[in-house]
Amino acid sequence: MNLIVAVTKNNAIGKNNKLLFHLPSDLKYFKSKTINNVIIMGKTTYLSLPKCPLPNRTTIVMSKDMLFNPPNTIVVRNLKELFKILNNYDDDSIYVCGGASIYNLLMDYCKVAYVTVVDEIISADTYIRDIEKSGFRLESSSDPFLENGHIFRFKTFVNNNPKKFQNIEI
Repeated sequence: MNLIVAVTKNNAIGKNNKLLFHLPSDLKYFKSKTINNVIIMGKTTYLSLPKCPLPNRTTIVMSKDMLFNPPNTIVVRNLKELFKILNNYDDDSIYVCGGASIYNLLMDYCKVAYVTVVDEIISADTYIRDIEKSGFRLESSSDPFLENGHIFRFKTFVNNNPKKFQNIEI
């Protein structure tokens, strides 16, 4: 399983249920990684998307809301249901896409984290755990980009000891 996220230097990812930045290069990067793959997100993230579900992806939404059941989307209510579904997919084709509670819940199961790091410290209302302090090591970093007044890099982190979800009993 993989994780894909855009964060600031202080691990902020959102404010008022919105992304902190509009970075077209990051959106293209997200699309290139997740197209024709499986994406996992929470209900709030799903509802914040411009188009639900995102085209050409298998979308899994974690939600305890028993009335939430959008079309063309797989809804799971807990980790046991999620892991049962994920066993049907290639581990490398699965991407955790947010929000913060989903990132923090599943981060330890991810082998690779694709992180767009925006070179800013921002006050936000949504943060994730620090990836480097969560057992991941930096594998690569792009040269810096400047877009819409923001400097950012695409970084890839690898978790040398991810938890296994395949065929586990919960």
